[in-house]
Amino acid sequence: MSETDFKELPVPLNDSDEPRTIGFELEFSGLTLEQTSTVLCSVVDGECVRESKAEHKVRTSDLGTFNVEIDWDYLKKKAKAENADESSLLNELGNLAERWVPIEIVCPPLTLEQCKVLIPLVNELRQAGAKGTDESWIAAYGVHINAEIPKVDAPTILRYLQAYGVLQWWLIEKHKVDTTRKISPYIDKYPEDYLHRLMAQDDVDMSTLIDDYLSFNATRNRALDMLPLFAHVDQNKVMAAVEDSKIKARPTFHYRLPNCQIEHPNWQLSEEWNLWWVIEALANDEEALDYWRNAFRKAERPIMGVAENDWKKRLTQWLSDRGWW
Repeated sequence: MSETDFKELPVPLNDSDEPRTIGFELEFSGLTLEQTSTVLCSVVDGECVRESKAEHKVRTSDLGTFNVEIDWDYLKKKAKAENADESSLLNELGNLAERWVPIEIVCPPLTLEQCKVLIPLVNELRQAGAKGTDESWIAAYGVHINAEIPKVDAPTILRYLQAYGVLQWWLIEKHKVDTTRKISPYIDKYPEDYLHRLMAQDDVDMSTLIDDYLSFNATRNRALDMLPLFAHVDQNKVMAAVEDSKIKARPTFHYRLPNCQIEHPNWQLSEEWNLWWVIEALANDEEALDYWRNAFRKAERPIMGVAENDWKKRLTQWLSDRGWW
């Protein structure tokens, strides 16, 4: 398999027997909004619609609509409320933001076959001067992966949560998560108490699953943010616990762990996807998942919890033997 190949999903279809889709969000600096839109239009053969000083849309005939924006809520709100060409303050804010605030490309939901267009896109952005996580010690630029869930029901969601919980520490190591991002609040781990609660569950109804999650993780700031998916199921319950307008209900996982290493010549989004794929593989291997969630419970030590380094070594060997990594 080439380094630029996206591993095929173990469950390729959703509940409607259609190919599951993946949405990528890519944060970086080094380019202006205009430059980014120009590169994107060229690669995807799209038409750029300039919505405001802070947001563009790139519409395509076959892939859907890409959003390109300066990732600063204040500027986006001001830009929508005023005419950017008539407001000198807004122009100054926009110029300042393009130097200090990341540009974000939000891709439409794509099939894995369609994701191949992201390979030349990353290459062209790199050539144009895009810089990622390593650009600044205060930057926390990342890649978000929004993989559509194969089936919106409690057993499926539980399996994915358990698989991620088993792999959480290993994934942080394998993604080589930048120190700035580690110490930021944006990609916090699930608390170990929550992991043990997950691992002990063989069956659970949706209401309990959401309640448990919210009792430990009532924030968007998790490496695997489940709020969009749970809001898709029960928006009132989620919004009552977490008042955040950024929560967008959708039937997808919201995986926020990967760095954006766009300036590195050999880096590609497929590399980050193929780490997410390990979660997919474990979540859909009942025997392996049962083994590892029970092993996690048995590895608990009084007061000290599970030994993280020992756990990662054990998993690394098993995943290598399995041919999953």
